[in-house]
Amino acid sequence: MFEPDEGTSLEVLRDDHVRGPDAAPVTVLVYGDFECPHTRALILSIAHLQQRDDNPSRYVYRYFPLREIHPQAQLAAEAAEVVFSLGGPDAYWRMHDSLFADQLHLDEASLQRRTDAIGLDRAAFSTALRARRFMKRVERDVRSGEANGVEGTPAVFMNGVRYPGPRDTAALRAVIAQVAAGRPA
Repeated sequence: MFEPDEGTSLEVLRDDHVRGPDAAPVTVLVYGDFECPHTRALILSIAHLQQRDDNPSRYVYRYFPLREIHPQAQLAAEAAEVVFSLGGPDAYWRMHDSLFADQLHLDEASLQRRTDAIGLDRAAFSTALRARRFMKRVERDVRSGEANGVEGTPAVFMNGVRYPGPRDTAALRAVIAQVAAGRPA
């Protein structure tokens, strides 16, 4: 599934979740938490930008559940991976968007309802989630984040460089254009 030595890379890995063209001049890599309201706000800004035809970026999402303050984030991340394994990238992104759309319902029963809405096998989902089949996959992202100095969410990197600036749509639009033009953020 994944190699442990890939765990610290800011390069896009083969099992990363990616939206946008591979040839985009800017890669926005986000370490996020499905229960974090700040990650949600960033994801909404990125989604708005990606709907624009002139947006020269691709978006990569990695898990960084803040387990101490967001008790459902780990389970939600593992559920997203189960959905990916059962339904592929389209199902994954539907689950991703659904999790951020309603962060107040991330318990197992709510995750099951989301999976049902996507049209995936209920029994296979439940079996994989209860077996914690993707716990190591989520932990790989956490280790990668920690190795890259991530302590909270969301953490944003543009073309491998940490971006600590504003995360609203207008600011992101400007900095993506700047990075696409070859200037540092």
